[in-house]
Amino acid sequence: MNRYILIFLLFIGSFVGKAQNGIKGLQTENQFKTSMDSMIHQSALLYLGEASRAGLSVGIYGPDFLATYHYGTTHKGKNQLPTNETVYEIGSISKTFTGTLLAQAVLDGKMKLDDDIRLYLKEDYPNLEFQGQPIRLSHLVSHISGLPNFLPDNPSLLQNTSQDSLPFVLSRVLNEYTKQDFLNDLNQVKLDTIPGYKFNYSNSGPQLLKYILEDVYQMSFNDLLKRFLLKPLKMKATTSSFERVDLKNLAEGYNSKGRLTPYIPENLDAAGGIFSTVSDMLEYLKFHLDEENEVVSLSHQVTVGDLTRYAIGLNWQEVLTPGNHKKIWQSGGTFGFSSYGVLYPELGIAIVLLTNEADTTAQTDLGHLADRIFEKLYAPENP
Repeated sequence: MNRYILIFLLFIGSFVGKAQNGIKGLQTENQFKTSMDSMIHQSALLYLGEASRAGLSVGIYGPDFLATYHYGTTHKGKNQLPTNETVYEIGSISKTFTGTLLAQAVLDGKMKLDDDIRLYLKEDYPNLEFQGQPIRLSHLVSHISGLPNFLPDNPSLLQNTSQDSLPFVLSRVLNEYTKQDFLNDLNQVKLDTIPGYKFNYSNSGPQLLKYILEDVYQMSFNDLLKRFLLKPLKMKATTSSFERVDLKNLAEGYNSKGRLTPYIPENLDAAGGIFSTVSDMLEYLKFHLDEENEVVSLSHQVTVGDLTRYAIGLNWQEVLTPGNHKKIWQSGGTFGFSSYGVLYPELGIAIVLLTNEADTTAQTDLGHLADRIFEKLYAPENP
């Protein structure tokens, strides 16, 4: 995996006490009253044992259960404990919002999942097919479009930039990268296989879908989010626009060396640039628990793969658990944030974990923590 991909895929009475077993000065509001409290505490200590890691927020929703937990700090060097209002970048969980908007557009009769994407582009783009087979809308939300991971696709930038400097250089390049630049580069893409068959992780797919949705609805991506998700779900702190972020509650992000990183460029919003809080994300995941909702059901519809092994919905990852229950999840990472969100619709369980640090194992470690929480809430032997 090259550094360009890695950096973006890393692209998830209360009291303040001190942890007593190994991490001096670690703050938390955990009340230590239940076995869940104890399990979360031990898991948080383990997760935050890496020196570069800063803060952690955990949100849990289940039958007769709702809780949030917070650990560490939003700003290294300060005793600033995260809260339910702390704003994090959620990385690639943003892709599920884009997939949900696609489901909404399909149900609104504005497009079909198997439509050739060129129906929604103003130029011809003869390059966006291979052996007569076009890229379809469903391919943009399942990493089988054949599009490159990022546009601009600039390998020389990677070769001539140090790892520590790369986030800042990429941020500067992407902040100056316009929609027209993207479409111009799209015209130069050369597919090497029939779309719909080969998995090739792509952030450019959701970004292209964003531009298509904006043109179809004649609304900005952030306004589409507000209309169909943020306002109905009362997610007041969530936005894809940095200008609308509540800066007083915004956490700082750090890399694997504990160094401050830039925030994700706004033109990557549909792929990984949404800002949110643990409270808002619980509302979003609770919404996705309701598969009787047509939008939710369609966004979970398998586009590639098999639930018995591994499948992809509209930017959701999916599999059947050993207990034969559907597990739907997504993780995310930016220059300095990692996230993980998972839901079990048949069981009514949703879990979200947000942290303000990115490294090579952060998303995997968050996934393991989410698994432990699920096992605590639900034992396979239960009916």
